[in-house]
Amino acid sequence: MQNESAEFIGCAVSEKPGAAGSSAFSSRSKSRYGRWLVSNAAYWGQNAEMKRTQKTSSRSADDATEKGRPQMADLARLAGVSVATVSRALNGSALISKDTRERIEELARSLNYSINIGAKNLRLKQNRTIAVVIPYDRVSRQHISDPFFLAMVGSLADAITERGFDMLLSRVDAESLDSAADLYNSGKAIGIILIGQWRHHDQLNQMAAKRMPIVVWGTQIPQQLYCTVGGDNMAGGAMATRHLLERGYRRIVFIGDPQLAEVTYRHQGYVEALAAYGLQPDPQLLVCVPFDANEARAGINRLCEQGVSFDAVFACSDVMASAASQVLHLHGRTVPDAVGVVGYDDIEWASHCNPPLTTVRQPIGAAGAELVDALLCVIDGVVVVPRVLPVELVVRSSTRPDPG
Repeated sequence: MQNESAEFIGCAVSEKPGAAGSSAFSSRSKSRYGRWLVSNAAYWGQNAEMKRTQKTSSRSADDATEKGRPQMADLARLAGVSVATVSRALNGSALISKDTRERIEELARSLNYSINIGAKNLRLKQNRTIAVVIPYDRVSRQHISDPFFLAMVGSLADAITERGFDMLLSRVDAESLDSAADLYNSGKAIGIILIGQWRHHDQLNQMAAKRMPIVVWGTQIPQQLYCTVGGDNMAGGAMATRHLLERGYRRIVFIGDPQLAEVTYRHQGYVEALAAYGLQPDPQLLVCVPFDANEARAGINRLCEQGVSFDAVFACSDVMASAASQVLHLHGRTVPDAVGVVGYDDIEWASHCNPPLTTVRQPIGAAGAELVDALLCVIDGVVVVPRVLPVELVVRSSTRPDPG
């Protein structure tokens, strides 16, 4: 068709104005033009039929996609060919004719289908890269520069390289966690480790339901489909609060957002420890803020300015505990005599605070290995149950000495 078209065009433009036959094509040109029309009429007919087929396929696509991402079998059914033909066409095999390949490629585009290179790499074991993803949550405002994240990334880097793999570090918007799936679908990584669940349990479940190899640093939640590895948050909340109670403190402020999965269990441990001493949590003493030092600072400042009575602070991160201590100092309330302060995580500089911070130590050193080993099991098709790691209380100078 292309040769006929080119031949016709070449003949048509060769006619010279004023020459015999200039008002009409020569008989030879007419003959060629006729053949060109017939050839293109067939082409236009095929093209129109293809468009009608694509419209029908688009309407049928709802059935193929309503349960999730379209599969290769869906394309084969809609195209009227075998799955093997679709696979060869999308991989550019010379065994498939150009027309069939283009038809299948167009159908794939209309369904937003792409080859899952990640799954292919898993089968062929061609990739040895693990993605470590830190979601940025606009509500919690916890940044990748947060000391806890940096410590966790270091632990993961050690564990990943020790097992002969490479690490790909990425940051994604927590509101669109499925963008992290592109790291796997594009073949850049064979699996994904996410640091933090935030408020996006449903998104994580959707990713796991698509058989995406993911493991999450966090806490176990009912009906979760993905594997979590995390510290024992309830035990951590209870031991921090119990320590303050044992040192004689009674009006204990809780800093953290109980709507976040991990904080939920830390707060539950806080409530249970109070109950063991016959105390009820006072709503005035809940400073509900995300993992943000400025928010924690503002919350404690507000309590001080309002004259709310309290003699201790339990913050769900060392960063927030340090921020609270600064505000207390500005209000002339000494730590630990007037107010005891306990943090959470035991990041590197917790011991260098003034005074050195009593805190709940997260098992960051062991966390990297646990997360990587769990992910490798998931990649191998092994069912992995959530792993809860022990935490411990590290007593320093931000709480009173043991009265005994």
